Amino acid sequence: MTASWRFSLSAALLLSAAGALAAQELPPAGFGSLRQDQIAITLSTGNLTVRVLPLDERVIRLLAPDTYASLRELKRTRATDMAAAARNAMSDSASAFVVTFFGLQPETRFEPDQLYLSSQNSFLRPLGIVPLTPRWSEGTLGQREQAVAIYLFPSGLQILQPFSVLYGDLRSDAWETNLRTLDAERSRVLGRAAARQP
Repeated sequence: MTASWRFSLSAALLLSAAGALAAQELPPAGFGSLRQDQIAITLSTGNLTVRVLPLDERVIRLLAPDTYASLRELKRTRATDMAAAARNAMSDSASAFVVTFFGLQPETRFEPDQLYLSSQNSFLRPLGIVPLTPRWSEGTLGQREQAVAIYLFPSGLQILQPFSVLYGDLRSDAWETNLRTLDAERSRVLGRAAARQP
């Protein structure tokens, strides 16, 4: 089964997708301790910061419990919107990411369609975007203002392998380093879970 979080044309199937992953692929929930900033991929210009966070269960289960619960609830409440966006792209599955644009200066422009991924010599454009904040379509941020959306990328993306994030002329390969952070935390999570067993 694919490693990415799966979407289906049926919202009900979409919601059960994470549970359909093989149990051995998923770390137990509720034992993570990572912060979002420890695994998010960040790109910055003088006026704008872009942060990209995968919503794959194998990643977010390694976050602190309250953060994991918040992101899982985000997936649940936006499942229908994400399924519709995938369906509009003629796809029945996708890999989901939360993308945040932060304005560092007044009247900062951002270009939502200029964010891409590069994986295994493939250039991946978003299949769809589900805005989470108002004024997303305006493409302008005030100082310290943010715009947030869920981006859907092709499900062939191997989330536990290195990939790059590109925005305009910027590129980040930080995910390769972040994978080592995730691997170390996964071992700690398994240890914590084992210690809780009767």
